[in-house]
Amino acid sequence: MSGFQNGNAPARQMDDDSDVEEEALVADYQEQVQYEGMEELEPVSSLSMAQQADDLQSRLLAAAQPLDFSAPLEVKFASYDNYCSLFHFILNSDGPVDLEPPSYFWAWDVIDEFIYQFNSFCSYRNRVARQANNEEEIQILREAPNTWGCYSVLNVLYSLIQRSQINEQLAAMKRGEEPVAVAGDYGSKALYRMLGYFSIIGLLRVHCLLGDFSLALKTLDDIELNKKAMFARVMAAHSTTYYYVGFSYMMMRRYADAIRMFTHILVFIQRTKNFQKNAQYDSISKKSDQMYALIAICVAFHPTRLDDTIHTALREKYGDQLLKLQRGGPESLPIFEELFRAACPKFISPTPPDFDNPELNVDPLEHHLAIFMDEVKTNMWSPTVKSYLRLYTTMDLKKLAGFLEVEPEKLRGWLLVNKQRSRQIKWQDTGDSGLLDGEVIAANDLDYAMQGDIIHVSEAKVGRKLVDWYLRNLARTY
Repeated sequence: MSGFQNGNAPARQMDDDSDVEEEALVADYQEQVQYEGMEELEPVSSLSMAQQADDLQSRLLAAAQPLDFSAPLEVKFASYDNYCSLFHFILNSDGPVDLEPPSYFWAWDVIDEFIYQFNSFCSYRNRVARQANNEEEIQILREAPNTWGCYSVLNVLYSLIQRSQINEQLAAMKRGEEPVAVAGDYGSKALYRMLGYFSIIGLLRVHCLLGDFSLALKTLDDIELNKKAMFARVMAAHSTTYYYVGFSYMMMRRYADAIRMFTHILVFIQRTKNFQKNAQYDSISKKSDQMYALIAICVAFHPTRLDDTIHTALREKYGDQLLKLQRGGPESLPIFEELFRAACPKFISPTPPDFDNPELNVDPLEHHLAIFMDEVKTNMWSPTVKSYLRLYTTMDLKKLAGFLEVEPEKLRGWLLVNKQRSRQIKWQDTGDSGLLDGEVIAANDLDYAMQGDIIHVSEAKVGRKLVDWYLRNLARTY
């Protein structure tokens, strides 16, 4: 875990899974389709949940059912109360609840819907506070600051994880030990084990929505990212996990890791798309579109070779836009903003809004967009700069500034800021080279450093240049 200090989380490894694992997932997906079509799982409203408070089985099933986005405020309040009552019963009864859950599909649906309603309510409340045009709703929301509060939701997720001892069980499995030895009375029950497991994925999601991307990744310390993981057995959980892990990497400027995550899940979705024709298909399809947009952003920052399937789909979706992103410069800025808005999560604020001073309420999306666009503006010349630097071993700063049509001091500032903020910084001993900065910046296949107004360039990847090969062979003919 020490690798997460200062935000430098180690890159997550993904196993090279066999076709046997993929076939097992397909079988699970087929079972999932049958589960979602079961008549006894017809939607149950929040009000009927309250009427059936003594019937735990009905309440558990109802907790997994989606709440209409346009539901009135009193229904959203009632839903929160019902979730609180349900989780209080599960967590604070005298001993573990003796109930067998319907399936792990159901366990994911409960946690997923719980977080969705939290996210939806926070966005709604923030929007009402900023618009300040409905006094009746503002008064109701002002009097209930803890309803769907961030602390309450996080408390439920952490409590389910703690009760189930799921992190300890996962750690024991990674060591090759039996998880039952550390499961305890609660963790040995499937109900707690499943809810605890998917609460870890829920924490990943919530911390990402709150903008704490390093902590979001840290929650998955004990979960292996492969097809054997429990989350991979549920289609929506599988795509959700990789989406939030990849997005967190992107916001931490670890673009290569983000591309790896998005590519992995998108290729898998392509291979299993015939088994996604169910209630979750629209959600997975939307997530896929978002991840393609995020890959386009990441590739602009970190050019790399993509899987042929992903590359083809990316060209079809964002052909002209992708070229502009890769060229960089001012004309790329609106495209970066457009793709980020379309592909980012629905960020939320960790605290209730200020209803008395609506002008002070910041839209969480605009806040994170501004942070992202600062990074874009810092790097928007990067592709063009690299294309020029590849032609030289030394280059005058003023000459490069002339090519870019910018002020030399502005370019110098960009180079210095890029030096500090780039995630690809390599600290190297320059020995007797006489470079004043004492460090070299790696930019994919280029290294460069500044000495006054002179930029020194060298290749990070040592390879045969076509021109050198041609000249050597030409000399041999005479």
